[in-house]
Parts: sequence; structure tokens; C-alpha cells
Amino acid sequence: MLLGIADESAAAAAALLDSDVLLGTSAGSAVVAQISSGVDLAELFARQVSETSAELDPGVEIESIMELFLAALSDPDTTLVQKRQRIGAVALAADTLAEPLRRNVIAQRLPSHVWPDRELRLTAVDIATGELVVLDRDSGVDLVDAVAASCAVPGAWPPVTIGDRRYMDGGIGSTINLDVADDCEAAVVLVPAGESAPSAFGAGPAVEINGFGPDPYGGTRAGFSATAEINRTDFGVSFNAPVPGGVMVSERIQIEIEAEAVLRKAE
Repeated sequence: MLLGIADESAAAAAALLDSDVLLGTSAGSAVVAQISSGVDLAELFARQVSETSAELDPGVEIESIMELFLAALSDPDTTLVQKRQRIGAVALAADTLAEPLRRNVIAQRLPSHVWPDRELRLTAVDIATGELVVLDRDSGVDLVDAVAASCAVPGAWPPVTIGDRRYMDGGIGSTINLDVADDCEAAVVLVPAGESAPSAFGAGPAVEINGFGPDPYGGTRAGFSATAEINRTDFGVSFNAPVPGGVMVSERIQIEIEAEAVLRKAE
């Protein structure tokens, strides 16, 4: 993607590569580690398409992983943290490659194993707490381990052990985690999917992107998404009518909210 941008505009690609902060989630963590290594884009691309590769097949079909996710997300009343904990339990129980084998793959993928002398933020999820964790050069974590943790897709790759904690893919909850860059004035998001792509955890990246920083009119805009399920009879709504195969309205109602708010300017 970046090489394609460079083909069209070398200045635009250079500006992206020289960003004050590089934020990576899941496979994006490997990308930002690679582009901050000092190796130029052409060489990085050549490494990616080389006939020799240390990459391994996890031996798991994507459908199997999706089934694990859906089972963990089946209860609509759980919070995001609880959903992550459930998925973390799945990750721990999954029969995957040994952790050292996966670490070697990541080590081979990165041209440098040293944190760059710039702001690099990699996201991962603590399996026990379900909390998002941001790893950087001040975390005391090896760069290879940080990237491996952010890329540890539950059910496909083993959780990564760092100290006495276990971590999984940072994309469990958000594919971009744009709030980790909330101290930046502007952000460019490179994601291999449409901004309106569906997400099992909410509205997807569109709400995050639209809610970041000043809007085109100079206002401060924030985006929110939420889901909930209620039983309408708890609110005194009991009307119903039989129809073939069931009833007209279910007692359980799914509520989905997508909202944007604009900070009112002082008069």
C-alpha cells in the first residue's frame, strides 16, 4: 500500500513515513515495526514477496476462528472487556503452534529487533483482564515479543507470554485503536478494509475515524457506538400478535446506537 502511494506521490509517502507517531494493531504492528526500521520500502516489499519465507501455516480455517469468536460473543449483555476475556479463554485453550515457533516467524519478519528511536505504539490485549495494553520502547518489552503479542490472533496463533502476563491480538475490539493516538492533532489511517466494514464489537472503524480530531468545519467532534439488549416487557410494553411461525415482536429487543457529538463553541 505504501509503495503504491510512493509511486503516485513520493512526498505523501515520505510524510507518512516521517509521522511523529506510528501506531500498529495486529498485522499493522509488524508493518509499523518494518517501516520504522530504516529499511526502504522497495527492500521491504522485496522481502515480503521473496520466494524464501519463514512464515508458517497455522493449520486453522478462518471459518473455525469465526465460530470461536461467535461463541465467545453470543451473550449480548457482556461488556467489551468481558468479551475479550471470553475470547482470551478460547485463545488459551486452542491447539496452536508452540509459542517459540511463532516468535521465530515474527523475528524473521522484522528487519530489525531494536525499538526505533521514535514513537512506536503497538497494541495487545491482556488475556486475564481483557484490557487493551499499549507497548512501546519504554515498556521494557522486546520488540519481537511486542509485535508477536499484537499479532496473536486467537485460535490461530498462541498467546504471547511477557513476564507473568499472556497477551493476544490487539485488534480484538477495534481494528485501528485510534484512541491510542488521541494526543495527536491529525491521524492518517491505513486499514485493509472499508471504513464501514462490519465489526462484531460495534460500528467498525468509521465511527472512530469520524470522531477523531477537528471536523472539516473546525469543530471538535466525537463519535460513539453502543449496543444493548432489553426485555420490552420490563418497560410495560406487552402488546403482541401471533403470526405464522411465531409472534409479531420478540420480547427481547436489540438496540444499536451510533452517534456523533460536536462540542459547542463558546459564544
